[in-house]
Amino acid sequence: MGQAPLSFEIESDPPARLDKALSRDVPEAANLSRTRLMRLIAEGLVTLNGVVVQDAKARVAEGDVVEITVPEARESHIGAEDIPLEVVYEDDDLIVINKPVGMVVHPAPGTPEGTLVNALLHHCGDTLSGVGGAKRPGIVHRIDKDTSGLLVVAKSDAAHHGLAAQFEAHTVERYYRAIVHGAPEASDPRLRGVRGVSFESGNVIRIITQLARHKTDRQRQAVLFHGGRHAVTRARVVETFGTPATVSLVECWLETGRTHQIRVHLTYAGHGLIGDPVYGGRRKLSEKALSSAGIEAARDFPRQALHAAILGFTHPVSGEEMRFEAPLPPDMSALIEALRGDRSVGAFLETE
Repeated sequence: MGQAPLSFEIESDPPARLDKALSRDVPEAANLSRTRLMRLIAEGLVTLNGVVVQDAKARVAEGDVVEITVPEARESHIGAEDIPLEVVYEDDDLIVINKPVGMVVHPAPGTPEGTLVNALLHHCGDTLSGVGGAKRPGIVHRIDKDTSGLLVVAKSDAAHHGLAAQFEAHTVERYYRAIVHGAPEASDPRLRGVRGVSFESGNVIRIITQLARHKTDRQRQAVLFHGGRHAVTRARVVETFGTPATVSLVECWLETGRTHQIRVHLTYAGHGLIGDPVYGGRRKLSEKALSSAGIEAARDFPRQALHAAILGFTHPVSGEEMRFEAPLPPDMSALIEALRGDRSVGAFLETE
């Protein structure tokens, strides 16, 4: 059974199209995105002055009366699975998870089960959002299967829309830790000649390019300077290993959040991630610079050495500023200890 129809009037000076006018004037408490509104229009669940309208481009005028019938959210077709989760924070509206290495965020044809969404459906039960018309966790951002770390997921419709808006506006704080080849520092003259690469105060490297799917390898992203999507990454060396610096621990933070962004950008700058199977992070390491234990640990590291360490955002319902931090996972910690062998020299740089 559907809910009682939602009724309201079009306000003054409306956009020409029905979908845009509804997106502007629909009561905020309804938590209906423009995408959802377009779907409701197409399904014949919107009336304009008592007449069903299924054309999203239909003209509207000030004072027109709109009724929207919003169906109750149906049960998701994705199965709930009793998979352990490391819950960092949870309330009625959202949940923050420290995702382990190897867990896919959302089911796909190649991974229909064992995902974070399957685990959340079991963990959250009947407390989930109905965004999109199905009861399921509101995935507003993702991290790769073999990247560990923090992820926020919406449980309510209000949280879903509020978090999505923050990610779209690039106001979410996201810091990563990565272990990379070499050391992306301002003292390296090579980096001064790489297009899109510059340095800011505090020895911070800034990489600005466009990113798009690779033309021949659909599993990869490629750097462009025309077309694609705007992408900005910043990184700062935290610790170096070897003499000269052969590997480094870097802190990266995102202004935008594109697929594989850190991995692509650092590889483009010549500092690919240790263990990255897609972007070539398995270069030979100097036996003169690192201990044999460090070289072996880096060579055998089975994934991209990347961890989503800090996540900060404004709570979309309460307005509270929230910030969470997850320590490095055991495999990255062990790699760092191996790199700090007898022949390694670490240089810790304080944040300015």
